[in-house]
Amino acid sequence: MLLIHTQKLTPRISYVFKHICTRILGIEIMFTSAIEEFIVHSGPKLSYGKQPMGNELFVQSEGLLTQQGFEAFDISVKEWEETKCFFSVSSKSVLPFDIFSASFYLLTRYEEYLPHVKDAMGRFPALESLAFKENFLREPVIDIWAHKFKRILLTSFPDLLIVKKKMTVHTLIEARQPYAYKQHGFLRSLMGYVLDLWRFKFRRISQRTKVILGFRKDPFNTFNWIINSSRSTSSHLSIFFLLGDGLEFMESLNTQRSKFKMLVKYVSDYLEIGLIFSFAALKDYELLKLEKKRIEEITNRTLLSSMNAQMLVSLPDIYRNLVELEVEKDFTMVYEDEVGFRAGTCTPFLFYDLDSEIKTPLIVFPLSMTTKALENKYDSEINKTFNTIFNSVRSVNGTFSMLFSNTNFAASEKNKIWRTIFLEKL
Repeated sequence: MLLIHTQKLTPRISYVFKHICTRILGIEIMFTSAIEEFIVHSGPKLSYGKQPMGNELFVQSEGLLTQQGFEAFDISVKEWEETKCFFSVSSKSVLPFDIFSASFYLLTRYEEYLPHVKDAMGRFPALESLAFKENFLREPVIDIWAHKFKRILLTSFPDLLIVKKKMTVHTLIEARQPYAYKQHGFLRSLMGYVLDLWRFKFRRISQRTKVILGFRKDPFNTFNWIINSSRSTSSHLSIFFLLGDGLEFMESLNTQRSKFKMLVKYVSDYLEIGLIFSFAALKDYELLKLEKKRIEEITNRTLLSSMNAQMLVSLPDIYRNLVELEVEKDFTMVYEDEVGFRAGTCTPFLFYDLDSEIKTPLIVFPLSMTTKALENKYDSEINKTFNTIFNSVRSVNGTFSMLFSNTNFAASEKNKIWRTIFLEKL
């Protein structure tokens, strides 16, 4: 057990120390504000504050964790060993920066509460982030910092008990379009024929006809392949279905049809099912509640996992709604069009509401990449990027999560790379 002395224990301090020490490093911690208790403690201990009390192990506070609310301020990022850091402190500290304030800034998505230019979907773009601007987006910097901090702790306290962790792989598949042609209804199918004819896509017309008439399997219905492929792995796998309307008319299905419900129920018998909250529902709490109720009625299970359509995270409102709905796990913490660690970590963390200054029970699972972020790259570049990110997560025993689509596994030349990664590496 590691005893931590701080002059005042704030919700921010408790939150970020537990993420770094307990969630990442597996160290049991306890806090005290009593100097006498800290002095007489004979086990591992450190102090966190503006000044050290003596010759104890000391991490200097930059001040962010004793504040409330949020405000804009300039951040200077510096090179540190093979990574980067910010919130520099004096040489009295065992680290050249305040690891806890820097981690809190990234974990809470502090910058997303500040004024910024949103993209066309209303999302916080990667280009606006500190990590992208300072070129450390592709590093799980919080986990890297934590492991460097662990070495300092073990140097001072060789007998410190640390629970060893192993790398975890949790693969995600979104099924916004479970079918390319089936279950689209008469009007959408008719429009599909008209558009294909207008674009002279006669092969698609032939394929659509064969699928609708039952002579050929729908190319997007890859769920049997996914289920069979997953039987030989110990990795976690979750599939997310969209029950609301898609952004485009042609993407939407009538999710009340019995065949769609049978598909969701069939997949749920083998794999964990999650829900993609529709774009419209993200702005309407009652619609969120309705979509959650629908999937629970189909699967006869309580919904535990969700992600937001188009990877939209509008803080803090959307996450507050998930807490209210008692959704346990969110899988939206990623930039859809950029590879990297949006929250600076590859370890699941609790959502901290900066507006209310409270830690919530919602567990946010950070993703490292989506196939959409790599869809226009050559196979060699995709492999190189994947291996770099995968190895960076493995080096800190974190959780590697990548988002695929069921359409990525349709039989075609361009999808070979996704099938290979899924089968051989995940």
